[in-house]
Amino acid sequence: MTFENLRVVVTGASRHFGRALAIGFAHLGAEVYVSARTVEAAERTRTEVVGAARERIHAFGCDLSRPAEIRDFARRVGERTGHVDLLVNNGARWLDGMDFEAASDDRIVETIESTAGGSVLMVKHFLPLLRASHRPDIVNMVAVSAAYGPGAVNARAHEAFYAAKSAQAGFADILSRRLGPSGVRVFSLYPPDFSTSDPRSAEWAGMGADASHQDEKLTTQALFECIVYAVEQPRDCFIRSFHFEPR
Repeated sequence: MTFENLRVVVTGASRHFGRALAIGFAHLGAEVYVSARTVEAAERTRTEVVGAARERIHAFGCDLSRPAEIRDFARRVGERTGHVDLLVNNGARWLDGMDFEAASDDRIVETIESTAGGSVLMVKHFLPLLRASHRPDIVNMVAVSAAYGPGAVNARAHEAFYAAKSAQAGFADILSRRLGPSGVRVFSLYPPDFSTSDPRSAEWAGMGADASHQDEKLTTQALFECIVYAVEQPRDCFIRSFHFEPR
């Protein structure tokens, strides 16, 4: 299988894992439509790509806590392509684990809306483009916290973040069951904390199976390869989720 000319949408692509996904898929030959809260942030990801892959990344601004911006994002992508093969719901608003009452109401609502509501609306508005593909897939970047709760190792987020991730996990599960019969596969990743190596760096190329790194955190490269592996499987193969035990 090749990723040449596949249409991929990645949210939260201005930094860390979302940025790595955008760069990784572009270097595999995919056309990648990336979003961040501002178009300037998304554009930084595009400009940092080396070589011809840069022309395969298209930057958009989209605040996932604002439904109108999600609708506009889907519309603008639809003006550039008639289908989307892979939607990666990666974007989420982080909220530090400060005292529960110290977080403002607005920040709590934005955290829940950007992760839970944002994932639901991204699927809703991109589903017509996904259905137009002969190989549609949806990937949800959940978190180990959704599976293990606030008692997870190194839990540092606010309660609202855990609520949002748990909601996203529930949505992903029912979505997989309901869309599967129509040929739209839904995968979810539940990673603990992981390193955020850059796909352009020597670290990205060198981590892999090197036994000397067996005590290190899970790597960005390993997570990216899980997604690639799942998408590469024959259409009758449904890998609902990848769960990773925290070290």
